[in-house]
Amino acid sequence: MKKTTAAVAAVLATLAFGSSSLATMEYYKEYKAKDAKATCQSCHVEKMPKKEAHELNDFGKKVQAAKGKDNKIDWAKVPAAEKKG
Repeated sequence: MKKTTAAVAAVLATLAFGSSSLATMEYYKEYKAKDAKATCQSCHVEKMPKKEAHELNDFGKKVQAAKGKDNKIDWAKVPAAEKKG
């Protein structure tokens, strides 16, 4: 019984962490559709941000502020995205 409980907990933790990293790639793909020149540095300070250290630049902060309770980005609330789209 303990092994089953541990296995279920491991699967749930993997899904939780995995879905958060997929969400960031999802945001990137959405923005890439609006701006073909988009890169990681469009939102992040670092060229290749790491999961543990991912400081946002000003545009990234605007994108994060436009995220709703459902974790979807309202791109109309991101001023720079409106101009490019």
